[in-house]
Amino acid sequence: MARRTATCGCGQLRLGCAGEPVRISICHCLECQKRTGSVFAVQARFATDTVTIAGRSSRWTRVGDSGAAATFHFCPDCGSTVYWEPSAFPGFVSVAVGSFADPDFPPPRVSVYEERRHRWTLELAALPLEHHF
Repeated sequence: MARRTATCGCGQLRLGCAGEPVRISICHCLECQKRTGSVFAVQARFATDTVTIAGRSSRWTRVGDSGAAATFHFCPDCGSTVYWEPSAFPGFVSVAVGSFADPDFPPPRVSVYEERRHRWTLELAALPLEHHF
C-alpha cells in the first residue's frame, strides 16, 4: 500500500496518507487562485481514516464558489496550507499536492471551474524547458 507524507514548508505540520487518493483534481476557482497565489490549485482527496496528522495548525473557514464551506489548515509558523476539510464531503480531507513534494505523484483526473481558467494554462506543455542554475 502506498504511503505518502505531506508537509508544510518548515516541516512542522505533517500528514501521513495511506493508499491512493480517491480523487485528484485541478481547481480553477477564484478562491483557490487567491489561496495558492497561483492560477489554479491541485489537490488530492483521501478518506479521513487513512490520514494521520502531526503538528500544529491554524484554521480558517471560507465559503467557496460552490457555496460550500471548507476549513483550511495551515502551519502557524510558515503559513503553508497543507490540507482542508470540505463540508460537502464529510469523512474526507483534501491535501495540497505540492505538499507532497513528489514529482511522481499521480496526475489530476478532474478539472473544475474551467470557466475561470486562465486561457494560457492549456499551453503550459508547449513551453520550452529551462535548466535551473
